[in-house]
Amino acid sequence: MEDKVQKQRFELKYRINEAKAQQMRYFVEDYLHCDTYGKTRPNRSYPVHSLYLDSRNLKTYQDTINGDRNRFKLRVRYYESEDTPVYFEVKRRYDKVIRKRRAKVHRHAVKSLLLGELPSYEHLVNKTPDQLDALNYFSYLQNQLHATPKMHVTYFREAYELEDSNAVRVTFDRFVKSTPHVSYDLKVDMPRYMPVFGDIVILELKFTNRFPSWLQELTQRFHTWQQSAAKYVDSVENLKFKRIEMA
Repeated sequence: MEDKVQKQRFELKYRINEAKAQQMRYFVEDYLHCDTYGKTRPNRSYPVHSLYLDSRNLKTYQDTINGDRNRFKLRVRYYESEDTPVYFEVKRRYDKVIRKRRAKVHRHAVKSLLLGELPSYEHLVNKTPDQLDALNYFSYLQNQLHATPKMHVTYFREAYELEDSNAVRVTFDRFVKSTPHVSYDLKVDMPRYMPVFGDIVILELKFTNRFPSWLQELTQRFHTWQQSAAKYVDSVENLKFKRIEMA
């Protein structure tokens, strides 16, 4: 998959029902195009998998719960095809701004990197200094936290973006589910899982500069209000509610 990540942007999240999601889709189509990966898929959606890493005392989770304005998450994002690369991502929040750094890594290199092998150009799909810097940054934060795999989260994503830019992006995430995962293997099957948001669809509005007026019209017309919807954090909350512990 082509990497179109924006290094800095704003993200607004909303929890909506399926009926409203279907109506909002038609509105969004007047401004954005269905992304390349979804337009040939049933329901315009494709599965996304994330392996979240955290410290033994779950520092990144605790920072979110405590409302720390300068916080980050470590995750490895991947897709079901063995031919696709894997993304080592640091998603950092500075107040209301999201800054993301990620490196596109060969799938065969994932386990050795997560176990502490020093990053090198050989691990990267795109062998550039920026990509190596991003991978080194991920490795540095992982080592600093002594972070290990904690949670596997998956969902189906329907995404819309500008034809020639990723400056504005709208996504609908459905069937979000998770399970504790403490190994370094990238699994796509999830025989036992917890639904994270039930039947709720997570709408995300992402933009790099000012809030587009048509996005504001979208939220007003369909009477939506901004809410927290952190997939990893809510997954951990579900575990605590069920009194299940992660290793």
